This record gives sequence, C-alpha cells and structure tokens, in this order.
Amino acid sequence: MTQTQTAGVPRIVVVGAGFAGLACVRRLEKRLGPSQAHILLVDTSSASLYLPLLPQVASGVLAASSVAVPLARLLKHTIRVPGGALGVDLAARTLYVKKISGEDEAVSYDYLVLAPGSVTRTFDIPGLAQHARGMKTLKQALNLRDHVIAQLELAAAANTVEEKRRRCSFLVVGGGYAGTETCACLLELTRNAAKRLPGLHPDLISWTLADLAETLMPELGDDLGTKAKQMLSYRGVRFKLGTSVAAVTDFEVKLTDGTTMPTETLVWTAGVAASPLVRGLGETLHGRVVVGADLRLPGSDRVFALGDCAAVPDLAKQRDGVDGAICPPTAQHAMRQGKVAADNVISAMAGRPLRTYEHKDLGLVVDLGGPRAVAKPLGVPLSGVPAQVATRGYHVMAMPSVRSRLRVVGNWISHGVAGDDLMRVDTGVDRPRTLAGYEFTDMYPDPEHIAGIIEGLESDGREQRED
Repeated sequence: MTQTQTAGVPRIVVVGAGFAGLACVRRLEKRLGPSQAHILLVDTSSASLYLPLLPQVASGVLAASSVAVPLARLLKHTIRVPGGALGVDLAARTLYVKKISGEDEAVSYDYLVLAPGSVTRTFDIPGLAQHARGMKTLKQALNLRDHVIAQLELAAAANTVEEKRRRCSFLVVGGGYAGTETCACLLELTRNAAKRLPGLHPDLISWTLADLAETLMPELGDDLGTKAKQMLSYRGVRFKLGTSVAAVTDFEVKLTDGTTMPTETLVWTAGVAASPLVRGLGETLHGRVVVGADLRLPGSDRVFALGDCAAVPDLAKQRDGVDGAICPPTAQHAMRQGKVAADNVISAMAGRPLRTYEHKDLGLVVDLGGPRAVAKPLGVPLSGVPAQVATRGYHVMAMPSVRSRLRVVGNWISHGVAGDDLMRVDTGVDRPRTLAGYEFTDMYPDPEHIAGIIEGLESDGREQRED
C-alpha cells in the first residue's frame, strides 16, 4: 500500500491532476492539515497541464514549461502516486493503479474523488489510429510542431511540385475550440516560415478544417461562429463542413464527401470521450458517468466524480428551462467542480450536509492567432483586438500560479518582438506515436482481464501477510 495510514486519519484519494483534480487537492490542502487527512493524488504526470494553450505550444508561441506547472510547486503535503488508475472496487474501497514503473498496486481509500478527465474520441476509420496526430498532451503538441517544421523543410528541399504541395498541405479534423485554435496558430507559423525558407512560398501553404457539423464552433452562436470562419477564410483556410474522414494512408486522406486530399499531416481533434476508468462504475450518459448535483456517485456515498468524466447536472441551465442539461466538459466547470468536491468530502467527513454544484457559464474565448480572436465574456460578443485582450486576460488569470502567469506573459512579449524560431526538438518517446500511445488509453485492460489483476494483487497481499 502507498503511504502508511495513521489510525483514525481518513485517506482521501484523488485521481487526475487536471483542472478538476488539481482544484480539488489544493482546496483540500487549504482546509485540512496532515493530521486531519492523508491526501493522495494519482496521475502519470509530474505537472499540471493547462490544455487551452497547447495550440500555442505547438506553434512555438509558448514554451512547454509555461503551460506545464510542476505539481511539486503547487502541492504541500499531498503524496503523489506516479501512475494511472486502472479500476475501482467500490465494495472494497480500493483503487487499482499501474505505476509508471509498470508495477500494479492496490490503494485503499476512505474517500475517492475521480477526475481522470477525457481522451481523444476516435472512430473505426481505416488508418486513423496509425496516422492521426492529437492535441491532448504536451508530447503531442511538441511532436506536432516537430512534424510540421519537418514537412516544411522537406518541402523546401523537394524536387517536384507535387511533393512540395503534399507536404505543405495540412488537414485538421474538428471544428471545436481545439481544432480551430490549432489550425489558426499553426497557419501563422507555416505562413511565416514559408517566407523565410528558400525553396518555399506562402502560396504553397494550405490548411483545411473539416468537421461533421455544418457550422464552426456552434457554442459561440451564429454571429461569432460566422465571424471566426470569416477571419480564417480571409487568411486562406479552406473549410469542409459537414464532412469527415473516410480513410487515411501515408500520403493522402479520403473524405466522406468523396474527395481525396494529398497530405502527410492529419490533426485529429474531433471531440473527447470520458476516461475509460469510469466504465462499469454506474449509469452513463454520452459515455460520462452519471452523478448527483452534489457530485456523488449514486449508491456510493464516499465516491465523487467530476470534470470531463462525469455527467454533472447543470442546475443553472435547468433553472432556465433546459431539462436534463449537464455541464459541458470545459475547464471553467472543472475547476469549480473541484472546489465543490473538496468541500463535500470535508462535509461528509464531518457528517454535515453536502453542497450542490451550480455555476452559470461566464463565457467563451477563442484565440485565432496574432491580434485575431473571438470571445463572449459574460454574454458580450467581441472580435478582433478587444476579444484577444479578453482571451489572453482570461488565460493568464486561470493559470494556477504567479510563476506560470509571468512565464506566459513573458513568452507572448518575446514572441511578439522576436517572432518564430523554426527549430525541431525531435522529442524522443518510449511509446508508440499514436493517439493511444500518447494518452495511455491502451493501458486499460478489458473488463474480463481486470479480475485477473485484482486476484494477483490480492494473492500478493496474502503472501506478504503470511510472511
């Protein structure tokens, strides 16, 4: 077992160091001392990643260290377990973990907070798993940057116009925030690079944004969504709305509208799915485990689920007449749910009534590169420079530490003055360069195999007790 438990001191285990999990742990540390509770945080990473700014890491506007804040700087007395949660035995109050060393471990809990987040949603499309590049992890963002710069360098040295055009053609699938911002930021990088690299010309650069939906970012509303599309169209982005991917090969992508696009770069941001950890824990809605308004798992008073993995009732929208509304998987909701979950764990420990989660959405912000952005803070539609001021102001204030805020602002200033640096990091990885390899979704065993893992752990425990 991880961390020797003092008699009478409850153990609180939090899974996930994303927006929800980190907010929960920091609130618990603020309100509970080491003598009042043992807090464990289970996550494969040693840093908390600010996901909304990943497109700017991929484009080189921000350094990786600016958006990945070390947990050692943020947490005081929480024990960090470096590994991923495999499954939960609700009856035994036990969480099964695979450490980054490959070892399986059973961690007992008195209270469990599940905030493992989400993974990239994929479909059974031929070639997608092998060739698509995602934008959910820091390694993915850095590798995408390396890949895009490499394509430009190879295109500059290519002997045929056909190869130049193929390597300079980029396809992003997913018309949500991640896909739109990734397309916008990398378009800026590639256009600027083409002006500086001998053998290339900006007219060779081609970016296409595809999505099954008929509109771009429908959450923004018709006016702002149209404005964002116009901004990108003016800069040369082509749109394939109402269209998705039919098949992917080494050198081309076949689309569902029957057309074929020669390219060696497919960025897949077509939505997210709840972490596989929540499979089998209870009723699900759109793949997310259903919880009450107090964030508790029905039938499990000591287990809470929140963030992208949980279908949390959106009481604010329900009061406005939207029956059955659930909170969207956004950072704004996740951070606030984390604080409520921490308060409710503390209330449950003390036998007090629990709070219900309710938050009215404060608005949306979308960075489209340079001075271009669209935003809707507090329902006020903005575009252009005013929107960019609101967008970057929001991101700075949402960063988890003063140090990270200073780094982000400093990066923006230095990039604005010095411009892009076309350097490949050539990040080495010890896992396959696939969506599953980067996001560790391939570590989750099939439901029938988890029983074998549990049996092995229990057998090891019995042998240790006999010795």
